[in-house]
Amino acid sequence: MSDLTRRQFGAALGAGALAAAPALAGKRPNVILVLTDDQGYGDLACHGNPVIKTPNLDRLHHEGVRFTDFHNSPTCSPTRTSLMTGRHEFKSGVTHTINERERMSLKATTVAQVLKSAGYATGIFGKWHLGDAAPYQPNRRGFDEVFIHGCGGIGQSYPGTCSDAPGNTYFNPAILHNGVFEKTEGYCTDVFFGQGLKWMDEKRKGKAPFFAYITPNAPHAPLECPAKYETIYKGLVKDERAAKFFGMITNIDDNVGKVLAKLKEWEIERDTLVFFMNDNGGTAGVRIFNAGMRGQKNTPYQGGTRAAAFFRWPGTLKPGDVNQLAAHIDLFPTLAELARARVPAGVKLDGRSLVPLLQNPNAAWTDRYLFTHIGRWEKGKAAESKYAKCRVRNGRYSMVNMDKGAGGWELYDLKNDPGEKTDLAAQSPAIVKPMNAAYDAWWEEILPCLENENAVPPAAAPYKELFRKQFGDVRG
Repeated sequence: MSDLTRRQFGAALGAGALAAAPALAGKRPNVILVLTDDQGYGDLACHGNPVIKTPNLDRLHHEGVRFTDFHNSPTCSPTRTSLMTGRHEFKSGVTHTINERERMSLKATTVAQVLKSAGYATGIFGKWHLGDAAPYQPNRRGFDEVFIHGCGGIGQSYPGTCSDAPGNTYFNPAILHNGVFEKTEGYCTDVFFGQGLKWMDEKRKGKAPFFAYITPNAPHAPLECPAKYETIYKGLVKDERAAKFFGMITNIDDNVGKVLAKLKEWEIERDTLVFFMNDNGGTAGVRIFNAGMRGQKNTPYQGGTRAAAFFRWPGTLKPGDVNQLAAHIDLFPTLAELARARVPAGVKLDGRSLVPLLQNPNAAWTDRYLFTHIGRWEKGKAAESKYAKCRVRNGRYSMVNMDKGAGGWELYDLKNDPGEKTDLAAQSPAIVKPMNAAYDAWWEEILPCLENENAVPPAAAPYKELFRKQFGDVRG
């Protein structure tokens, strides 16, 4: 997703972000950002799911500022790119999750780099999925501490660089820790949160604030979790996959509870912003509950991109809803402003700082256009894939094209039709025309940025080579 023009971003920044009230701007909190993998907006009890048990995530919702119209990209690498860069993923060359097209451009500046330059300690724990070759790894993109698996999921492997340690599984996984594989013990989500807490415990004793990016690969398939979590749902849902999926989320919830307990024990919860979101639309749980939305992961409808967005900062943020249209691209400028971090000259952001809305949900907020495109076209087909599953959003309307060409737009009034059931395109040319023009301009802007489309993969996968160099062929 991206704002329509740089001019709009500049105007918004000048009118709101830098002029925000000093109670928030530059307060320099610790930041814990939890990003789950393939959990949907509807996979939370606080969003109305009648089955799932998420008391700690519900607590983040109840005790935080929650954005009710917050959006990500429709799949994982794109969302992670936009979060890291504050720009639409295509502008950093990311148009897929595999085939070298998941690699975030080496020209991109990340929010981790900007926070690090402002004196923050930075750590990532879990899933990276923005390039497994050495130049693309998080230790070269602004992270001091790196504790991650490879590829898009533990044990996954695709042609090219996108791969994980051979034979890796969700239990006792081998994890790359600052360039060296460690054979861990336990369930993957517990391992990632545990290492994150250990690192935060060390960093809280120093003078510098920290940025902890906790990114479990759960509840992404394969659906595996400790038996006690699956047992919770076996009598509640008939679908075995859904039982495991919900169990994986409840395990995440328990780990979020541990984080909140530690912040209180360490007496730093009032100095720490905890932000939670999911990375794309729902998957295994959508048949049970999807919050009334149309679509799921890998679609441009609301169900493909709408995300939870909870900001908890006790004593600083007043709990409540923000109903303005916001997105993952807004996190970079938001965190930079809170951290009093200087964004390097020449770094062009699509996002806006959310600081004004965090401080006052009724703050002035100029309407905007956001853009979604599934990507994933066949190699060499970028130019002809303009209308292949895409969307233009503003504060009220969603205009979707499901690969039907220039005249194939569907238009939905989300104020009166949040489930996107009634197509108004034919009777609303005055709305369709400017949104279509905005999309045309955006498409022309992104085409020159698609640097990974013809990338040639290496003969050997870096993660596998590194693992075998360290351990030999013990895992196949």
